[in-house]
Amino acid sequence: MSWKGVVLAAGIGRRLAPLTRVVNKHLFLVYDKPMIYYPLTTLMLAGICDITVVTTSEAASQFIKLLGDGRQWGLSLTFQVQDQPKGIADGLLSIGGDNLRDRKIALILGDNIFFGAGLSNMLATAMSSNPGATVFGYDVADPGAFGIVSLDADGRPFDIIEKPTTMGSRTAVTGLYFYQPDVLDVLSRLSPSDRGELEITDVNRCYLEQQRLRVIKIGRGIAWLDGGTFEGLFEATQFVKIIQDRTGLRIACPEEIAYRRGFIDGAGLRRLINETPTAEYAAYLSRVLEDA
Repeated sequence: MSWKGVVLAAGIGRRLAPLTRVVNKHLFLVYDKPMIYYPLTTLMLAGICDITVVTTSEAASQFIKLLGDGRQWGLSLTFQVQDQPKGIADGLLSIGGDNLRDRKIALILGDNIFFGAGLSNMLATAMSSNPGATVFGYDVADPGAFGIVSLDADGRPFDIIEKPTTMGSRTAVTGLYFYQPDVLDVLSRLSPSDRGELEITDVNRCYLEQQRLRVIKIGRGIAWLDGGTFEGLFEATQFVKIIQDRTGLRIACPEEIAYRRGFIDGAGLRRLINETPTAEYAAYLSRVLEDA
């Protein structure tokens, strides 16, 4: 059974206004790449080639111009419109059952950035042994800003709360979710929350009640960043710049990942190098090809 990747990039981005009045936030730069590259390449690291980007009708043409159909990276990219901000779960529903039925689904929020040693192995583990839903937990200093999962002594989840008002668990649920095909049945039974949205927390709670929710704790070797606020965007940009300057390696480079994952061959990477207008970026891709 094959995997379908979904990147949700349809949010209004109120926390980044007034910039988001004219530009979709997922097109903002995180140092030297548009934000959308980061979740997209996370799915690529998981080995997923068939990906749908959910965005607004206003931004769809910009994403198509930026990403194309993904063929240059060995991907199959499609685009789906979600103009009304009715929640993460609704964004998944907007793709349509015919496109998702009998597919395992990897869902990632368009402003979430993951990086670190062991990330590929962590994704592979989540995909190989998924009881129904697998989410990733990350300890945070401010639990009241996130959906929080509580774990017992054996690491099994027993409760999920959206933005708790009292201190308990500090393990936030990140914006990366892996679901079995029956998630469509779960989605069909959801009711809107008090915010008028279909909440992804309710989806995960359903799997929790069925004892089919798995939580993988992200250790200190992997960073999880959120580009949804000005502070988060600034910190993510600093993080990417520091890592790239110190290591000489690029984060969220779709050409490199496509080549290293075998989505394209050496000839395909060479074509991308020849089409790259930036000399420094082309030189980096040339080094990737030579090192291989």
